[in-house]
Amino acid sequence: MLLSTFAFSLMQLCVKFLNHLPTAELVFFRSIISLVLSLVYLMKIKVNPLGNNRKYLIMRGVFGLTALFMFFHTLQHIPLASAVTLQYLSPIFTAIFAIFILKEKVMARQWLYFLLAFVGVVIMKGFDERVDLFYFGMGLSSAFFAGLAYNCIRKLRHTDHPLVVVLYFPLIATPIMGTLSYLNWVSPQGWDWMLIGLLGIFTQIGQIFMTKALHAEEANKVASLKYLGTVYAFLYGYLFFDESFHWASIAGMSLVLIGVVLNIRYKTIHSEV
Repeated sequence: MLLSTFAFSLMQLCVKFLNHLPTAELVFFRSIISLVLSLVYLMKIKVNPLGNNRKYLIMRGVFGLTALFMFFHTLQHIPLASAVTLQYLSPIFTAIFAIFILKEKVMARQWLYFLLAFVGVVIMKGFDERVDLFYFGMGLSSAFFAGLAYNCIRKLRHTDHPLVVVLYFPLIATPIMGTLSYLNWVSPQGWDWMLIGLLGIFTQIGQIFMTKALHAEEANKVASLKYLGTVYAFLYGYLFFDESFHWASIAGMSLVLIGVVLNIRYKTIHSEV
């Protein structure tokens, strides 16, 4: 999980360095890489790439695409740590949507953790003028749609191969983002191509090691390590983009992470009882 978190942080860094390219292009290139890798492997293991529960597969692809597009866009336009922190609200939206989609219960203490995280978001927004209302809303929307996508993935866990679930993201994203890119194409120059390649590679490495970690160990023992990504985001922002934060913004981000991690651990522990 530590390797996964580090790889995803490098992916985010690539997106930030490529902020002169349209977001649709970055999602398009990332989707092509994922599409090719997923299709090749599915053909190798002889699994039908179209899957079984196509309604939820399509919904997973649409929600995932919307979430990633918004996340990349916020990464390009607001401080790195702020964008990453807003995206880390996705487990809270996942838990809330699970009440209606998966008929799961949310325990009383979890609502307290949700409130703690959202108070942190309000504090973070209030003390950082670089996070304007538009990108703040886009960051929240990214976490919102990621929560919907995760619920679709949970819904598909008994009907479809995990790689088929992965495939539906690039299957939907490639033609849509390809069309948007064509309408507003900006040709990558020089080192851009290397960063685009690394963007796809780091994404794939992150997904592989995250899957291995969750398969090898109990989720509650490794999932919280994901949130070390905020530390990387602070470090990269300071080193490469001259980003610094008011103490109140840092306190707000800390509340977000505390609320999210406490919710995950509380829910996991009580689900095992």
